[in-house]
Order: sequence, then C-alpha cells, then structure tokens
Amino acid sequence: MSGTSAALKPPADAVKPVRHPEAPAPGELLGTHYEHCFGCGDGQPHGLHLQARAGEGVRVTAEFTVKAAHQGAPGLAHGGVLATALDETLGSLNWLLRVIAVTGRLETDFVRPVPVDTVLHLDAEITAVHGRKIYSRATGRIGGPDGPVAVRAEALFIEVKVDHFIENGRPAEIQAAMADPDQAKRVRAFEVNP
Repeated sequence: MSGTSAALKPPADAVKPVRHPEAPAPGELLGTHYEHCFGCGDGQPHGLHLQARAGEGVRVTAEFTVKAAHQGAPGLAHGGVLATALDETLGSLNWLLRVIAVTGRLETDFVRPVPVDTVLHLDAEITAVHGRKIYSRATGRIGGPDGPVAVRAEALFIEVKVDHFIENGRPAEIQAAMADPDQAKRVRAFEVNP
C-alpha cells in the first residue's frame, strides 16, 4: 500500500507471527463466530455472510458475494461494505493466533469498482506482532482469487480480554451470549471485532 501511516508500520523489534498449535487446520472453514455479526453472521439478512477459511501459516482466505443490499452507487458495492469485508477477514486472522483482538486501525485503498453480484475473493495475512499489537494486511480481488485487485487494506489489531466486550456491549446481547448453553458458541461470540 502506498502512503501507509506510521501507526501501521511494525516497530523494528516486532516479531514474526506464529500460528497457534491448536489453530484451525489449513482449509478449515472458520464459520460464524456470532450469529448476529454483520460480517459473518447467519442471523443478518443483509449481512455479508462472509465465509473465511484458515490458510497456511498465518493466512486466511474468504469470499463474499456483493448483493443489491450492499450498493453505494447504482449497481456497485458501497465502499463501507468493502471495508467491512476486509475488516472481517483481517479479524478472522486472530483465530490463528488464538487471541481475542479488536480493530485499532484500518486503512483501505479502493482500487477499482466492485459490481453487484460479484464475488470478492479476499486473502489476508498477519505480518508482525509486537506485544498486544497485531499487524496485518489483506487484498480483495474480483474475477477469481488471482483476478485484479479491487481493494486492499492494512490493519492494526489490539489483543483484549473478554472483559472488553462485557464492559462495553449492550447488556441484553451480552447476557444472551453468556447464557447460551453451547460453551463453544458462548466463547466464540467474543472472538472477533466489536
């Protein structure tokens, strides 16, 4: 990316990311972390329904189809929707480290328009870790995984504890998520961005 801000450049003593030994296996579908998540949730009729898969190392790939509800200009995806797709994909990377992290900064370049009914193919990787800071980047391509770049982003995620969500979320949703009898669903609800 050209013109990346200093906040997205890892410091000289940042370390190479290491995939957690219990991370999802390469090729494994990551699934929905929270039913009502706009990015990946099945409970959002106009959401992105983004499907992310674990890749090799500290990479994920994802796809989503731009629907009519995602328009900004006539027949074209809204830039905010494309930024959301990038953010959701980048947030999924944290599952490979087995940490809970939230978006601290996201810088997006919009390279070309993305028409309605287009499948956006996303590829993301973690580039460095420094303490609680996780640096990553992603690209979104149209016409296939090797097609022309339509959007790209660099991001900084900050590792947090589950208390971040409990203290800041709306009580009704927090209580509902915490009351879910399925322990795996209860934990996963708090795994990605707020």
